[in-house]
Amino acid sequence: MDKKVLEEKEGSFNALMEAAALDRQAALAIIAEVPQAKSVELTMALLKKLEEAGDFRGTFEVLKSRKEALAKDLAPAGFREALRKSSKDRLLTSFVDSCDFGTRPLEESLQRLERLLELADAGVRGSGKFVLSPAWGLGEIKRIDYFYRKITIDFKGRHGQQMTFQTACDTLTIAPEGHVLVIQRADPSRIETMVKEKPAEFVKLLISSYGDLTPLRLEELVVNGGYVKAADYKKFWDAARNDLKKDQLVALPARKSDAIHLKAEAESYGDGWFTNFAAMTDPKQILMSVRLLVSLGKMPNEAGSDKDKTNRATVEERMAFAVKGARGVDDALYAQLACTVSQLSLSKPSCETMRKYLWDHERYLEAAKKMPARETGDLVEFLSSGMTDEAARGRLLEALPRMCFQLMTSVIEAYRKDPACEEAVERLLKEAKAPATLVTYVLGRYSSFSDWKKLPSLLIILGHAIALGEGRQSGETLRMQNMVRRLFADSKWLEKILGSLSPADRESFFERFQASIAWDPSTHHAITMRMTHIAPELKEHLVRPAKKVEAVARVTSFRSYAERKAQYLDVINVQIPQNAKDIEFARGYGDLSENAEYQYAKDKQRELMQTQTLMQKDLEEVKPTDFADVVADSVKPGVAVTLRYPDGSEKAYTILGEWDNDLEKNIISDKTRIAQNLMGRKSGETAMVPGDDGTDVSVTVASVGQVSAEVLEWAKLPAGMSI
Repeated sequence: MDKKVLEEKEGSFNALMEAAALDRQAALAIIAEVPQAKSVELTMALLKKLEEAGDFRGTFEVLKSRKEALAKDLAPAGFREALRKSSKDRLLTSFVDSCDFGTRPLEESLQRLERLLELADAGVRGSGKFVLSPAWGLGEIKRIDYFYRKITIDFKGRHGQQMTFQTACDTLTIAPEGHVLVIQRADPSRIETMVKEKPAEFVKLLISSYGDLTPLRLEELVVNGGYVKAADYKKFWDAARNDLKKDQLVALPARKSDAIHLKAEAESYGDGWFTNFAAMTDPKQILMSVRLLVSLGKMPNEAGSDKDKTNRATVEERMAFAVKGARGVDDALYAQLACTVSQLSLSKPSCETMRKYLWDHERYLEAAKKMPARETGDLVEFLSSGMTDEAARGRLLEALPRMCFQLMTSVIEAYRKDPACEEAVERLLKEAKAPATLVTYVLGRYSSFSDWKKLPSLLIILGHAIALGEGRQSGETLRMQNMVRRLFADSKWLEKILGSLSPADRESFFERFQASIAWDPSTHHAITMRMTHIAPELKEHLVRPAKKVEAVARVTSFRSYAERKAQYLDVINVQIPQNAKDIEFARGYGDLSENAEYQYAKDKQRELMQTQTLMQKDLEEVKPTDFADVVADSVKPGVAVTLRYPDGSEKAYTILGEWDNDLEKNIISDKTRIAQNLMGRKSGETAMVPGDDGTDVSVTVASVGQVSAEVLEWAKLPAGMSI
């Protein structure tokens, strides 16, 4: 800049300084146009003028806008002094002193001061504006104390909460007028109405208030915020999601870990969208995008314009790409893609090829297990199309015992009025062990099968259900077991079932249930008593509990006990926590009853809880020992025994505790059939034990003696393990 121009700029600046009303923005504009050295000089002159005028806000704005230029000539302490000199307001000077100029980075100190000034504007001297805290939610500023440098805020359920200026800088933000918490504070009925009548709008309000939300985070806000009860969330989310899918300003995630996003403007689904769609490579994203097109009525028509035909060809090409990507990798996704291709009547990929792939090796069975429950009906329709009704029906009904619950339900509903379906169900229910899924389905909807004349009697089906409630189960059978147990615990269902039985069958059912020993004792007792209340005549058939028989001591070696405890710790410290993460992750898909990942994770949770309970009980009841003091006068845990077979051959075993087993050392558990048949026998006595071909043979106990030193060493606690 030449000298003349610089002089003109400086003259203009001086004129501004001498004016009655200082134009700060004009002065800053001139400062920005002159060289660095002169700009610092003019900035200092401007700060001096603002100090004289007592313009604290003006001083702050100048320092903030010129911080880089002043940093070399004005130390952070200089910034603090310039601010202090520009105001005699004790609140403002206390703000400055709380921002640690000189000990924090300059930029951070200025940001903290700006935050405090925002809070002062919102609530100075108790004007009552709202702020947001991550810990306490919405709060109302009641007082700002310059002397103690504290802000007093009323939060919901915590009035008079005090925060230091430093804490307020770190945690508080001004609550926007459109924030859900501010609206709820001002007009609770508006939020209640929105939640009930416009759930999608409420979800959008939450996203605009908190930013993009994952499905899991959304559920936390809705449930923990008290807007919807946990039991009602699925209904709320289903209604919201249906409308959100149609909202062009909302982007629903393809992955459960991704966030729901509000767009700035609606998608036009024009050339740009189809260009981006043509570049997609994720099969799940491709399927979701096509379904979104359909839901919005944007699917190109094959009889439309040339552009429509081109865009439809793009859809077909990407769907073919997605099908190829899912083949052999994700059969559930493959099935969903196949159903969508069929429903849209796309010319490619080939429905016949996809149908054959799903039929081959019964891949559709595994696919259905991981598909949303609401889509298994589409799968049945897809599999049946392109075949004669008789052929499709025959293959599907024959596979009923191997189907997951939801697929089996869809098949029966599809062929409900077909006599072949009734005959297939009848045949399966008459088997000694009927499929758990079929028993659960028929029993839960028994009254709806009144038009079926070939079903076995209700007593037979109830017998299957009681048997299903017994024993240890896993996977889908465990899920069916839990569903049956919930049915039995339902008073209304139980009353209806008892009313449908004849007096003789009612007594048989009652006695059969009492004899079932694998139910939880408290639940078993409660259901038994409930039956007697519904049908008082059943009290005559109550079985008195037998006297407890003294339990036989349960023992095992220190080695086996330590190994079992390590397995137990792995269940509670590794498998259960990981399962909890899997459940939370799966919840992100929403629609929990139709979410395969969630159902599998919950089934696994029940299995792990059952495993934990049983292992804990075993560890409490089984006592570790080294078997060193066992007297070898007869066959018992902790002795070596030699058996002589009819052909003169001999075999030696060491019988230890119930978890002990090492075939290389001929160590067997006292719970094995051989050990159980030998218990109490002495040398010279005979016993029947399993032979090599599985049939029992008579053997002679050749000798009973102490276990070897090697076995005693084996039974000790291994180094590095603990009990």
